[in-house]
Amino acid sequence: MALPPILQKLRLPVVASPMFIVSNPKQVIAQCTSGIVGSMPALNARPAELLDDWLAEIEAGIAAHNAAHPERPAAPYAINQIVHKSNDRLEHDMAVCAKYKVPIVITSLGAREDINAAVHAWGGIVLHDIINNKFAKKAIEKGADGLIAVATGAGGHAGVKHPFALVQEIREWFDGPLLLSGAIGTGDGILAAQACGADLAYIGSILIATEEARAADAYKQAIVEGSSDDIVYTNLFTGVHGNYLRGSIEAAGLDPENLPESDPSKMNFGGNAAAKAWKDIWGCGQGINAVKEVLPTAAVIDRLEREYRAARQRLMLT
Repeated sequence: MALPPILQKLRLPVVASPMFIVSNPKQVIAQCTSGIVGSMPALNARPAELLDDWLAEIEAGIAAHNAAHPERPAAPYAINQIVHKSNDRLEHDMAVCAKYKVPIVITSLGAREDINAAVHAWGGIVLHDIINNKFAKKAIEKGADGLIAVATGAGGHAGVKHPFALVQEIREWFDGPLLLSGAIGTGDGILAAQACGADLAYIGSILIATEEARAADAYKQAIVEGSSDDIVYTNLFTGVHGNYLRGSIEAAGLDPENLPESDPSKMNFGGNAAAKAWKDIWGCGQGINAVKEVLPTAAVIDRLEREYRAARQRLMLT
């Protein structure tokens, strides 16, 4: 099955993942105008009323770029919605997305037919992130248009499945849009994602160390200096297993080697609870060794494109 038209003309086959706290309108605009799908979580706009302003800013930024550069129009943008029952903003945030007819909605922590139908009603598409084949089937049954396979090594909330296994299991029955996430930090990794059966790479952690990211300088520098050895997998902070920078856990007075288990039933993504839980514990995936300095988003995308083209040439695919 061909990709939806909205995903067919990207400069690179990449969707930037929505990063809690870090992603913001300036970063989304920079990602889109650099030729990849930019994204952010709706919950990053606090208070909730700020989301309207942020979407207006994104729309205006993309429109200004397109007017100035008709020869290379910006890629579309996506908004992430946490569908978990504890998200008391979901109805409000979906209404704002409907107002702006957000082209792509990324859903997490729950698949709901009514959410998918609402997005389709305004002409958008839904990509749902999953960590295993069981959840993938549920998402498609409930009307999602595509899947984001969040494999081992991904930043933030992540699964434990090897990407080869996860993609193969999904591709046995699903030929629609499939994105792959998990330690993809180079153009070679983007091509590898496609080679194993995904249509697009889903990239986040390397984009934290960019000038537009809303992250502390220490957070960005930790990524510049870090590697896969610095990543810890735990469910302590949100109730959902995810990957975090070891140094931020140690700075909070905790032992990364002896973290207690959290009770998943107490997950809370409403109000300011989630923001407080993530504020000083830094989510990050294993693919950060490719990051050598903090750069503008455009420079990072330029690097990825050079590496991607070189990898294709090396394998005689051009």
